[in-house]
Amino acid sequence: CTDEVSAIVIDLGSHTCKAGYAGEDAPKAVFPSVVGCIDQMDADDDKENNDSETNNNNVDSNKPKGKRRLYVGSQALGFRRDHMEVVSPLKDGVVVDWDIVDSIWDHALKDCLLVDPKEHPMLLAEPSSNTQQQRERTAELMFEKYKVPALFLAKNAVLTSFASGRATSVVVDSGGGSTTVAPVHDGYVLQKAVSSSPIGGEFLTDCLMKSLESKGIVIKPRYSFKRKEIQPGVFQTVDVDFPHTTESYKLYSQRVIASDIKECVCRAPDTPYDESAYSNIPMTPYELPDGQTIEIGSDRFKIPDILFNPPLAQTIPGMDNFAEISPSVRGLPQMVIESINRCDVDIRKELFGSILLAGGTASMQQLKERLEKDLLEVVFFSF
Repeated sequence: CTDEVSAIVIDLGSHTCKAGYAGEDAPKAVFPSVVGCIDQMDADDDKENNDSETNNNNVDSNKPKGKRRLYVGSQALGFRRDHMEVVSPLKDGVVVDWDIVDSIWDHALKDCLLVDPKEHPMLLAEPSSNTQQQRERTAELMFEKYKVPALFLAKNAVLTSFASGRATSVVVDSGGGSTTVAPVHDGYVLQKAVSSSPIGGEFLTDCLMKSLESKGIVIKPRYSFKRKEIQPGVFQTVDVDFPHTTESYKLYSQRVIASDIKECVCRAPDTPYDESAYSNIPMTPYELPDGQTIEIGSDRFKIPDILFNPPLAQTIPGMDNFAEISPSVRGLPQMVIESINRCDVDIRKELFGSILLAGGTASMQQLKERLEKDLLEVVFFSF
């Protein structure tokens, strides 16, 4: 690779896909890693019989690519279409639909970066738990379809560690779909010490939505209403009915708004959440897209604290199904301690002194300070 030709870096995460040029500070393109999908056969059947409704919310990934139309990117997903499902190519961090991954790569390379993949070496980020079969399929697609001149698959944890200028560290990667703690030593992930949790940004968003619903607050998707100015500065909201909108698209549109609420008002509490202590805190206003202003109280602190105390999720109405997996889910401090304790004694001191936070959820306000405080307490009381 010469200086004139930069390598392309693509990181397909569970929530967003990032793409850009190696050596630059930030990616050129960031867009959702979910896609809109319309099954052509279902759409044709509905045209023939207007009274029938489509009840299939899950798109069969085994159907030929020609039988369905995919819509990739924020703009494409922002436009509501009849019978459009919102599907993800990943499940538990593993690719389950390569057609969707192919369309995401196409969008990143040809629509966002406007490059010919034949002219650029490719670096792809992969999760620490990626299997040999997944790596082989990735290489097969990149070389046979995109004809890339060179390819390198790098672990997310290693890239995070190198980005901060360290070869040895503990990477706490809290993204949309899960949270993973991975120790890195001399540029290699110590697989035996990797620990993960299903609690990520999307789970926290679900908790916030359920909590708001229990208080009678309904989040209207942007496509479901129109705002008309009846007087200068005075708007009237008119509901719009689209009968062929799928449940998955409605949920996706609500999640976008709920995620913004979470990012704007939520912050990790300084101490473990206590209902009585946070019951009288001042409310924080948030204006929904339809003009309705809601007040967020103790949920501002309760939702982020689920990262540190997972059983707290069971106290939220509608999250009862979490009780099945909660006994095996640990909080962030416990995951970090367990992961470091599984490593060799010789490098534990260096790992404790080099803990890195990565992922969108890890950028939540006061999360770094809270994790540092809890780790110091655990280490202090253990000696």
